[in-house]
Amino acid sequence: MVLRHSLSLDGYGAVAPGVPEDVLVEYDEDEEFIAYMGDLLGRAGVHAMGSKTYGDMAGYWPYRTGPEADAMNRIPKVVFSRRPIETPWDATTVCSGDLAAEIGDLKERGAGPIMVHGGVRFAQAVVAADLVDEYHLMVGPVAYGAGGPLFTAFTRLKLVDVRSFPRGNVALIYVRPDAG
Repeated sequence: MVLRHSLSLDGYGAVAPGVPEDVLVEYDEDEEFIAYMGDLLGRAGVHAMGSKTYGDMAGYWPYRTGPEADAMNRIPKVVFSRRPIETPWDATTVCSGDLAAEIGDLKERGAGPIMVHGGVRFAQAVVAADLVDEYHLMVGPVAYGAGGPLFTAFTRLKLVDVRSFPRGNVALIYVRPDAG
């Protein structure tokens, strides 16, 4: 399972109340970053997310074009939600059971690489359940000063790649320390 998540320079995965949403990392994209993200998203066999992120993405990606949009619209989506939700976006399934068990079922069915998208609460849940094999952390040139952290407990990772982009975004790719 791959977690793709945006972080501020000071390590927050969500903005604090009162901070405008438009400071989020990916809003400062350049052509190189867009190509990188299109490639990364296109490698997924399924996109997994919580209901809030699903709602945001379902209102955005179906109306966009380009490599990122193609990957998000073409590849099946799985939404984790404990309550019923509308699923207007094509190729969407809702899972409401135990997170680890549902992810295990996805892996057993051979869904392909599972790309997890935060919201910070959903990302925290998959990290806390020790389900993530690879982290793609997109660090943007902004400090939130407060907010929701991605990691809520000590976590050791092994850095395997770093990519920097012209407008100041940096992709940090980590794996579990026991990965080959």
